[in-house]
Amino acid sequence: MDDDRSTRAGVTYGSYLKLEELLSLQQPRSEGPEHDELLFIVIHQVYELWFKELLHEFDRVRRLLEADEPHRAQHTLKRILTILKVMVAQLDILETMTPLEFLSFRERLEAASGFQSDQFRQIEFLLGKKSEPAIERSPPGSRAQEALRRRFQEPTLWDGFLLYLVREGYEVPQSALTRNVAARVEASSDLQRILIEIYRRDAKNAELCERLVDLDEGLQEWRYRHVKMVERTIGVKPGTGGSSGAPYLRETVGDPLFPDLWEIRSRL
Repeated sequence: MDDDRSTRAGVTYGSYLKLEELLSLQQPRSEGPEHDELLFIVIHQVYELWFKELLHEFDRVRRLLEADEPHRAQHTLKRILTILKVMVAQLDILETMTPLEFLSFRERLEAASGFQSDQFRQIEFLLGKKSEPAIERSPPGSRAQEALRRRFQEPTLWDGFLLYLVREGYEVPQSALTRNVAARVEASSDLQRILIEIYRRDAKNAELCERLVDLDEGLQEWRYRHVKMVERTIGVKPGTGGSSGAPYLRETVGDPLFPDLWEIRSRL
């Protein structure tokens, strides 16, 4: 940015990005403070910013599908996949912190835990992994709880994709179109027959299906790397914030978002 021109216009690099406020938000709680606590805070604050961006992009994908613009939706999905790769790569940085370095300030976290991230829960809700207990873990009337309630009641990305297929002329089973959007997505043999037809005869929409598979796989990669990072750092100790730690995280690995797109692989 040109400093002279931006200053004359009343906006500087620092003011546009709110740098004074941003750089004041990293506040270690340990005495000293412990060297690695700053890294821990920065990494997790950056994750929350990426979660915010992912929600922004997922909402755009839904709007583009509603507008019957699959190519632009695919472009946005590609951006989402790239963000997921960056999120996975950030774990490499976190893993430079040894177990003893983490233990030097872990007790300062008290009940704080990534388990409580409402933005990540919103992403899960949007992708079909909804949970009422996750809503109740946020303070009543808070921004987090209101956002989670809204996402809980909204159709998922998969629901939007099925409505798009209807407008493309496919006879999606009525049971899939009228399902309870708060329930998990269940595999459907009737829907799978339609998806197989798409893969065999409709290159445009088959490519869109593959981007959804990429998304499913990308999130699974993040979950797997996350659980291995936790195991590497604290082993099987209970996590902070009321979670069981690695055992809980392992339960989330390998659970597909879009089971029908995986089921058809052996039938193509």
